[in-house]
Amino acid sequence: MVSWIISRLVVLIFGTLYPAYYSYKAVKSKDIKEYVKWMMYWIIFALFTTAETFTDIFLCWFPFYYELKIAFVAWLLSPYTKGSSLLYRKFVHPTLSSKEKEIDDCLVQAKDRSYDALVHFGKRGLNVAATAAVMAASKGQGALSERLRSFSMQDLTTIRGESSSTAVPPSPAPSVSARASSKQSQPKAPKTASDSIGRSG
Repeated sequence: MVSWIISRLVVLIFGTLYPAYYSYKAVKSKDIKEYVKWMMYWIIFALFTTAETFTDIFLCWFPFYYELKIAFVAWLLSPYTKGSSLLYRKFVHPTLSSKEKEIDDCLVQAKDRSYDALVHFGKRGLNVAATAAVMAASKGQGALSERLRSFSMQDLTTIRGESSSTAVPPSPAPSVSARASSKQSQPKAPKTASDSIGRSG
């Protein structure tokens, strides 16, 4: 654990910050020789950082692995060994020169594919977000929509139709013959003495 912390500090300070400051000085002074020197270093350091991502996973158990990393960064930076310039001139520059066209074609294709994929996934993401928003709004406004639906014209006409069909029809006025028959069927009241007196008078 201590070796890992020391290794990270050395790579951060001497492998990144120190070269960054001298790259700034080279750009400021416009010294072409220094500028080319630090550009070669940054290319090698980028490859080292990429390789380090995988070697830290698979080779961290190797004895003195972190110490070897520290020694490698010191070798790259040393003005006596000129490790970054040596690696660049012997290996990186010839390899990149021979494969430059293929790398450029791959980068152009990757750029086009990534743009198409970005547009495709962007559209899909917008569709999913819009669907989720509509569903959330419909669930949240369910009670309000039910209340509004109860006031719609279709429901009012339905309610009117139901009330007219369920209402009891008014009974028709009794006909004259029915009235006569009801009068005949009524029993005659017995005559009283006062009635007979009134008739005789």
